[in-house]
Amino acid sequence: MARRREAFEIAETKVTAGTVKSIKLPAARLYTDTPMDLHVEVFHGLKEGPTLLVCAALHGDELNGIDICRRLIKKMNPKRLTGTLIVVPIVNMFGFIQHTRYLPDRRDLNRCFPGSQRGALGSRLANLFYRELMQRATHIIDLHTGAINRGNLPQVRTDVQDEIALKMAEEFHAPVILHAKERDGSLRAAASDLGIPSILYEAGEALRFDETSIRTGLNGVLNVMKYLGMVQKRGSRRKFEPMVANSSQWVRNEFDGLIINKVRLGDLVSKNQILAYSASPHGDMEEPIRSPFDGIVIGMSHIPIANEGEALFHIAKFDSELIDQAGEIVDAFIEDFEPRVL
Repeated sequence: MARRREAFEIAETKVTAGTVKSIKLPAARLYTDTPMDLHVEVFHGLKEGPTLLVCAALHGDELNGIDICRRLIKKMNPKRLTGTLIVVPIVNMFGFIQHTRYLPDRRDLNRCFPGSQRGALGSRLANLFYRELMQRATHIIDLHTGAINRGNLPQVRTDVQDEIALKMAEEFHAPVILHAKERDGSLRAAASDLGIPSILYEAGEALRFDETSIRTGLNGVLNVMKYLGMVQKRGSRRKFEPMVANSSQWVRNEFDGLIINKVRLGDLVSKNQILAYSASPHGDMEEPIRSPFDGIVIGMSHIPIANEGEALFHIAKFDSELIDQAGEIVDAFIEDFEPRVL
């Protein structure tokens, strides 16, 4: 007779094999003495396997990841799951309530890891997440969205030198994989210190739901779960293989004025191509803004005015011999994932 799998335990709460449980970890209190909890969904499968942590809204105004988590939760059946899935739709509940990226003290939670039980609010929340969840995980997917008034093409960021993380990124199946070193204090840096492979998904714009970004993200999480052997079915197969960009650069405005865009997210651009014009509102000046190299537009500002030095276009760099292939991949992605107009 097969031995029943042991229960999964978080904060003295046990989740028996083949079940799902909602767990609320006490995180802090508001000035009104209202408790604030870190709400965690744990799916504990019947069979031994990886422990995947999927989280969203480290930045409270990044909403696409929250809906990815919501849809993922609806799809999961712990009796058909191998391993354990931990889902945290909202990590920074303070920022979420206030529609802001930051914590109440203006700190960035994604620069507070691994944190401390005796530190400031961000440090304590990061440490709670680190102790109770990250240290129990074998793999991590961190879901993000672009900043306010700045959109991102769906992309996965990871350290491509980490073979397992790179494979997770490839299986996720966003059109672009961007090599990105961990930043001090970030969740990815803390995961790296623990020896846990992690990837970061970026897509869309803050305070907005974007269906393409959400569908791509849900499909990606399911693909990674299939790769890890946690589920039988992957997200639907697509007609392209992701391209890896080893570097990227934000193109900044060199003048003050109106921004007249000539490209869109996902566009293929060549070196010195005009991305936009910086124009005087009085009509007496138009200065071109050019791409520094061959690449793909993976991020851009949606505000049509900018001061000198403001970031406008994020370009992923590809070698000239690969640029056409990269363009074909983005075209295939758009065909697969953009909602159809009926």
